[in-house]
Amino acid sequence: MPVIRRQIRMLAGAAALALCLTACSSGEEVFPGSWGSDATGEPSLTIDDDSSFEGTDGCNHLSGQGTVSGDTFRFGNFVTTLKACEGVDQWLAKADTAQVIDGDLVVYGQDGEKIGTLAGE
Repeated sequence: MPVIRRQIRMLAGAAALALCLTACSSGEEVFPGSWGSDATGEPSLTIDDDSSFEGTDGCNHLSGQGTVSGDTFRFGNFVTTLKACEGVDQWLAKADTAQVIDGDLVVYGQDGEKIGTLAGE
């Protein structure tokens, strides 16, 4: 009987470890943070614990509420200022999803194509 109890405890421990590893690798913990540059004309973005985000596309202020699913952050609707900014590439305002890859935030448009990368701070 003690051998069976030991095996049950080992199986329960293995199941708990697997559950922890699955939760820890879901990517949900990686999104709160800041990426980009605070230099004039450069994009930057901060994602908070509640998946709200704010930043700039290098000209206009952006903010909104996103969602996390596994290792992907999905941007919700953007609230943004609408200044005309000559010489500034406003690609960040076209963001649909993002993933953290090697500490950088890789941003994708609605077609799934990569539109830019914000370096981790």
